Amino acid sequence: MHRTAFYAFHEQHAARFVDFAGWQMPIVYQSIHEEHRQVRQSGGVFDVSHMGRIRVAGCGARRLLEHVLTRRVSDMKQGTCRYALVCNEQGGTLDDVIVYRFEDDWLLVVNASNREKILKHLHVHTGELVVKIQDETMATAMVAVQGPKVMEAIGRFSSQVPQLQRYSFCIKNLLVMKMTISRTGYTGEDGVEVIMGANMAGMAIKLLLQDSGGGTTLAPAGLGARDTLRLEAGMPLYGHELTEDIDPLSAGLDFAVSLDKDQEPRGEPFVGQQALKDIAAQGPRRRLIGLRLEGKRTARQGMEVLAAGKAIGAVTSGCLSPTLGVPIAMAYVEADNCGQGSAMQVNMNGKLVGGEVTALPFYKR
Repeated sequence: MHRTAFYAFHEQHAARFVDFAGWQMPIVYQSIHEEHRQVRQSGGVFDVSHMGRIRVAGCGARRLLEHVLTRRVSDMKQGTCRYALVCNEQGGTLDDVIVYRFEDDWLLVVNASNREKILKHLHVHTGELVVKIQDETMATAMVAVQGPKVMEAIGRFSSQVPQLQRYSFCIKNLLVMKMTISRTGYTGEDGVEVIMGANMAGMAIKLLLQDSGGGTTLAPAGLGARDTLRLEAGMPLYGHELTEDIDPLSAGLDFAVSLDKDQEPRGEPFVGQQALKDIAAQGPRRRLIGLRLEGKRTARQGMEVLAAGKAIGAVTSGCLSPTLGVPIAMAYVEADNCGQGSAMQVNMNGKLVGGEVTALPFYKR
C-alpha cells in the first residue's frame, strides 16, 4: 500500500487511516464534523497526494487531449486550468479531471482509483502523435487548502496567490521549494491546491500550518470531512455520481462537454462525442437530483428512491449535513421526476423516509 509524503505528519497528529485506492490516507484526525466546520469557518489542509498527476508533452499533446477530453482545451491560456471529463465510446465517464495549461506542456490531475486506467487510455489513443506521457504521482505531493480565511493566511508569504482568479495557477519558488498553486478545490469554499516535489512535503506543511495569531486559522482535515464538504457543495464523486455507466449530461455537467468540437476548423470529435450528442438530442433518461430528507438518518449509496410508491431511482451519496443540520443526499431518478419541491421517499432498510427534491448545491459560499 502506498503512503504519501505527509504520512509522518498524519501519524504525529493522531490520524485514523483508511485504504483508499491503494493508499493509506487519513480519514479523520479528531472529528469529521469538527474538521468540516473548521473548513467552513476558517481553513483546513487536506493531503490529496493520492490523486494522480500525469504530464502530457510533445507536439501532439494538444491534439491528444482534445481527442480524449470532453471539454475544449485549445483555447486555454497558459496559467489556467479547467474541469473536464474522459469518456468511453458509449458516453460513460472514465474519470473527471482537472487539466492545467503550462507553457510547453499540460498536466492532468485524475482520481486515484482511475490513474492507471487513464494512463492506459491516453496511450491507446496516442496513435501516431508525438507525445510524451509521464506519471509524476509518486515524485510529487499535493495538498488542498480550503476555507474563507485561506487567502488571508497565504497572503503572509505571497502577495501573488491571493490575486489568482478561479481556475488559474502560478508557479512559486518559496525558500527552496517550487510549487504549482491553483485556485481550485473540492469543498465549495475558496482556497488553493498545491503541487510540489515529494521531498519538499515536510517543509511545505510546516509553512502552511505555522502559527497565525493563535494557530487556529488552518488545521489538518481528513478525507471524511472532504466528502461531507463536497456533498454539501453538490460536487460529484467518481464511483458514486460518475461511473463508466453514467454520462456527464445525466450528471448535470453539460458545461464541461463541448459537443461542437468536431465542427471547428480542423476539429475532431472526442471519444464518446456521438453518444453524448444522441443523449443530448433525446434528453437524458435519468437526472442527478438533490434530496433534503426528514429525521436524522443518513441515506446510503444504492438505497431505493420512490415517488408515489413507485421506485424511480437510487441514492448515490448521502450524509447528515454538518452545516445545515439535516440529512442530504444525491440520487439518480427518472428524468420526469426531477421537479424541485417534489415529494420523494428513500427506502432505508425497509423504512420509508420522506424528503423533497432540492436545488444543487445544497450549500453556497
